[in-house]
Amino acid sequence: MGKALEGIRVLDLTQGAAGPVCTQLLGDFGADVIKVEPPEGDWGRGLGPPFIRLRGESGQAFAAAYVGMNRNKRSIVVDLKRPGGREVIHRLVQGADVFVESFRPGVAERLGLGAPTLLQRNPRLVYCSISAFGQHGPWRDRPGVDGVVQAMSGLMSVTGTEDGPPVKVGVPAADMVGGFLAATGILLALVGRQRTGTGQVVDLSLFDALLAFQTVPLAMYFCSGTPPPRSGSAAPYAAPNEAFPTRDGWVMVAAYSPERWERLCQVLGCPQLATDPRFATNDLRVRNRPALRTALEPLFRTRTTAEWVEVLQAADILCAPLLTYPELVHSPHVAERQMVVEITHPQAGSARVAGIPIRLSHTPGRLSRPAPLPGEHTREVLREAGYTDEEVAELLRCGAVRAWTQPVEV
Repeated sequence: MGKALEGIRVLDLTQGAAGPVCTQLLGDFGADVIKVEPPEGDWGRGLGPPFIRLRGESGQAFAAAYVGMNRNKRSIVVDLKRPGGREVIHRLVQGADVFVESFRPGVAERLGLGAPTLLQRNPRLVYCSISAFGQHGPWRDRPGVDGVVQAMSGLMSVTGTEDGPPVKVGVPAADMVGGFLAATGILLALVGRQRTGTGQVVDLSLFDALLAFQTVPLAMYFCSGTPPPRSGSAAPYAAPNEAFPTRDGWVMVAAYSPERWERLCQVLGCPQLATDPRFATNDLRVRNRPALRTALEPLFRTRTTAEWVEVLQAADILCAPLLTYPELVHSPHVAERQMVVEITHPQAGSARVAGIPIRLSHTPGRLSRPAPLPGEHTREVLREAGYTDEEVAELLRCGAVRAWTQPVEV
């Protein structure tokens, strides 16, 4: 039945992580994503180490992170500051359904690529802007990357241990959540276009995305007036619901419902804790979490993680081992779900990347292309847009566009 987004063309002027994650998801489901890079290439190509070195004598290398965020795209290199470069984008926009940019607010307008300009050329265009703090508001012009947004969104204030410093989430949470929500916004706008016949602007702020990501702790704060404390691996609203050290690692245990709390006490050989007035309800266990942890930790240290998982699962207590990346990627479940896949580029070789997390029964996503080299598809895309070979040659000669035969140093 083809792919869900087959026939949708996306012009992707984003760099780094959030934008590329957004457009990769669209490409996974069949959108024709044309990645438009500046002469120096997407700065995300340098997000390393580690790097993947190209075959041949050039010695060039691209970040493994870039490879993981840019599959299912074609790349062209356009110099927007040279005569003819901006006109290339204007021409491509006429045949596009979606335009995605991640410039700081105001930059796209100065380049002649603002939403009013492009929507005038193509009223059906869905125009998505991804920025740190959004297209309006007092913080509009503040620069921001993932760590800055994690700090200002409050996420770092609730991440870490009680007696430790604020901690950044171990993955680029603002970029990932922002990228996925930007893709959602684009899809909503495309559905709206089916009804109205016109495009619209999608304003995606990484800051807004992380606020929405914190719906639960924010709701708790609005109710209590007390900022949620940093609680390590523990959920601030339930106990026990955290990781405990075992003889050889860690086990995550969620036994906060009344029946599971009682069963956990039986399994641990301490039935008296179930009737301890400090731990009689979930609310009391949360309030007395330090005392609860002091009582439980020595008991969990008596067995290995595997032994505890077996015993706890037999008692229908929610639990899990804390898997390291080596354990995770070799898991039979990950293999069965195809969440680690290998993709090969003729010049970059093979690389393993995360699979497609959304499963559609009739129009599934597919890995069709590896992450492109900068300008790898310049000639191909321009010819599709109606440029003659002579016009393409002139654009290459004057530097308005570049092709992979003119490699970019990253």
